[in-house]
Amino acid sequence: MSLSVNLLAKIAIELQNGISQENRFQRLISTLREVLDCDACALLRYEQQQFRPLAIDGLSPDVLGRRFALEAHPRLEAIARAGDVVRFPADSTLPDPYDGLIPDQEVLKVHACVGLPLFASQTLIGALTMDGMNPTQFDTFSDEELRLIAVLAAGALNNALLIEQLENHDVLPAPHQGSKAPDSEMIGLSPGMMQLKKEIEIVAPSDLNVLISGETGTGKELVARAIHRASTRAEKPLVYLNCAALPESVAESELFGHVKGAFTGAISNRSGKFEMAHEGTLFLDEIGELSLPLQAKLLRVLQYGDIQRVGDDRSLRVDVRVLAATNRDLKQEVLDGNFRADLFHRLSVFPVSVPALRERGDDIALLAGFFCEQSRQRLGLTQVVLSQGALQRLLHYGWPGNIRELEHAIYRAIVLARATGSGSEVVLEPGHFALNDPSHSPTSLAPVVSIQEPAPLGLSLRDATDDFQRRAVRQALTHSHGNWAAAARELDVNVANLHRLAKRLGIK
Repeated sequence: MSLSVNLLAKIAIELQNGISQENRFQRLISTLREVLDCDACALLRYEQQQFRPLAIDGLSPDVLGRRFALEAHPRLEAIARAGDVVRFPADSTLPDPYDGLIPDQEVLKVHACVGLPLFASQTLIGALTMDGMNPTQFDTFSDEELRLIAVLAAGALNNALLIEQLENHDVLPAPHQGSKAPDSEMIGLSPGMMQLKKEIEIVAPSDLNVLISGETGTGKELVARAIHRASTRAEKPLVYLNCAALPESVAESELFGHVKGAFTGAISNRSGKFEMAHEGTLFLDEIGELSLPLQAKLLRVLQYGDIQRVGDDRSLRVDVRVLAATNRDLKQEVLDGNFRADLFHRLSVFPVSVPALRERGDDIALLAGFFCEQSRQRLGLTQVVLSQGALQRLLHYGWPGNIRELEHAIYRAIVLARATGSGSEVVLEPGHFALNDPSHSPTSLAPVVSIQEPAPLGLSLRDATDDFQRRAVRQALTHSHGNWAAAARELDVNVANLHRLAKRLGIK
């Protein structure tokens, strides 16, 4: 069989129809798989010395979340460097990046494999890969016919990249907008994530302060990095400060700096985070943990743009954009008197909410694939595959710890599977994931604390509250066998806050 004019026209038409680029690419891949009668097909984008899947057919859904570094995948490196059609011998000894990722095909030993690099003005922008279990699957197609497919796909991909630049208001990439680092990419195609990415695109070029809210582990720091990276301050520093890990005694010095002799131990002048972030961005994580006196001083900086080092009467002018993050409901904190209303309004000029992982549907599969590939490289394995049973288990779990919990669960499962298996090829099964805690099930996401014993009579409201909290913390620690992080998840509080509360209650 060869490619007729009608078949090539069908491919071209599929690239012109459709509401979105994602739909066009998916239809292209589905059409190619049908026309070439292959078992798996993928369209990949090339950036930062790695290939990122844009559309797949015949492959496990977690492939969309994987990032294939050239140095780790010899076949993809060969495609990237070839400049033309690459036909791998059916018995090639080069490992296949999709080994174990084609459903019902555990290994890809003897099989047909073709790679088409995609170019725009002699610049590599992507690749098409096609795999067939029949070793002679693509023998009837000439290189010229496959080149025509590559030209059509390259044109569509290049148009998509140009449209992406135009939507970001940059006909050409600006000097301050380098490609994002692989480890800071925001993985996800769910409606909630697409909305979040759109909001980041809108607010990043401005100089507005942004309040990033979301549960613990949802990736609020990634959002801050994305905003900074796409801003006009991208070449200047992004300075990070975790307010929850800030002892009250040194908090003011950390933020604003101090002069020599300002307090015991101040043996020299020291710049604070605001000075370090001058002309750049300051990311204040867990902003809800700041004390009220510090909130007042932070408000002054936001209002007037000047700071005073501890022990110094002089003011320093600073030009800093503030991004703040919290897992608390700051509106409620304002009503409760724990957070200043004027500071809240200053910080939340443009509020951004990061969706919880349980609200993101199939993004769980993409993220699982992403972490599988990361862990594979970190542990020096040749292959990490999620079985269908394991993937279904991940999709139906509630993820109270969100993305951070998923990342740790994947890594632990791989370490366990490697320890109980042999060789460097790992297949993750449901049993490798310890996700049986009933308090973490999708249908029971509320904190599991049931204190039946009433508080002793005659206590003040404050003492009765402390007594209840003391028993709740001890019960959570008992449930989690002394694991403070697990206890914090059960109580739905930040672990640093739990440590502080335990100290105040006399538990530790």
